[in-house]
Amino acid sequence: MQKLEIYQSLWAMELRRPDGIERSHEEAFEMVAEAGFDGMALDLVSQPDGVEVAKFKRLYARHDLGCSITAFPKSVEDLRPVLRMAREFDAPFVNVIGQVMPLAVDDMMPVIRAWLEMASEEGVRVLFETHRNCITNDLFSTLLLLDALPEMEICADLSHYLIDREFWYPLSASDQALISRVLARSESFQGRVASREQIQVPIGFPQNQKWFDLFADWWEEGFRAWRSRSGDEAVLNFLCELGPPEYAITGADGFELSDRWEEALIIRERVREIWSRLEAGQAARP
Repeated sequence: MQKLEIYQSLWAMELRRPDGIERSHEEAFEMVAEAGFDGMALDLVSQPDGVEVAKFKRLYARHDLGCSITAFPKSVEDLRPVLRMAREFDAPFVNVIGQVMPLAVDDMMPVIRAWLEMASEEGVRVLFETHRNCITNDLFSTLLLLDALPEMEICADLSHYLIDREFWYPLSASDQALISRVLARSESFQGRVASREQIQVPIGFPQNQKWFDLFADWWEEGFRAWRSRSGDEAVLNFLCELGPPEYAITGADGFELSDRWEEALIIRERVREIWSRLEAGQAARP
């Protein structure tokens, strides 16, 4: 039977409060495990040699959490040590936010192919996240890459494309069609809600409900497409990734306007509801 696993991001557990109060990694892992998440995602903004591998392996084992890894390689070869680390952590894939950013699609294609070949050599799956300030920065060029490279698989963080293209609400049919092309190639999903002008909005505020509903509709469409093409034992990864300030909106005092931890739990429950409905073969609610 197909399975949904929902992870939390270690980066999203950071507080970054103006008073300096911060969670330790140990506290973050304990919270995530006690809340019933399936795993924790690591963001490797720097190279793996800066990561306390033994410490993190103990935390994952102690709390029985799965691991996924997000890499930010600044060169083609930078990805290789991350792939090897992923094997050590038994991560199901490496999520690539590639910092090699040619301007032309024809120049992007060899970079993507090189990373895919390297992943094959190392025996680790790679997905390419839809993200600003990386090789998939632009929706249009990413669609051209997907057309040219059928082997390229996507991790869908659609908050970046909503704000990048400043889509109006409600979406036009043509704009929705563009997003549907991405969803048709998405092999994992990330949970953040954006508006057309802000990368991350508090989902409990009434004015943001329409954006939360839009993202939930996108997740459902993507889940449905994934279920139709994936095997009976396939596992779908969904990552709750509500970033700390300056992703999170703060007031004049520097403190956040909402509770990201509670919002992550709300997103998780909505995603579980979508998955259960699809398992039962029910249509989306109007």
